[in-house]
Amino acid sequence: MFDISVSIPALVLLAFLVVQRLSELALSRRNTGRLLAKGASEYGAGHYPFMVALHSAWLVTLIWFGIGQSLSLPWLTAFIVLQMLRVWIIYSLGERWTTRIIVLPEPLVTRGPFAWIRHPNYLLVVAEVLVVPMILGLPTVAAVFSALNAAMLVVRIGEEEAALAKYR
Repeated sequence: MFDISVSIPALVLLAFLVVQRLSELALSRRNTGRLLAKGASEYGAGHYPFMVALHSAWLVTLIWFGIGQSLSLPWLTAFIVLQMLRVWIIYSLGERWTTRIIVLPEPLVTRGPFAWIRHPNYLLVVAEVLVVPMILGLPTVAAVFSALNAAMLVVRIGEEEAALAKYR
């Protein structure tokens, strides 16, 4: 039998992440349907299952290795700041926010963080993939998934840039 020690703060953090990600997938599905109904097109769908698998593996790994860990307050503070950025990004994109590359034949969003940064959501994800494992004292998980995420983002951002080129 396994002797699994559970840290309540780690459990709360991990449960928050799971609920957040599932909620975002539901919001994304709803927004994707609305955008496609308005004449939007999807790009880069071929890599999407790999991206979902990568992020799912990240979450499972965090749960597996992090459930009994104590939390680092400085890293947790960084995570809270990142969550404020997440809300700002989703609010700024409104119904155009999705986890897929869905392009509506309209001018791009240039408000909120998009006024200063080309891909603020990817910057956020890069930071989260690093910060969350560090909250749980898992630097190896942070390093491995940061490298895998970087490889995914090379493909993802290339696809998105090509899709958005005519609207810039």
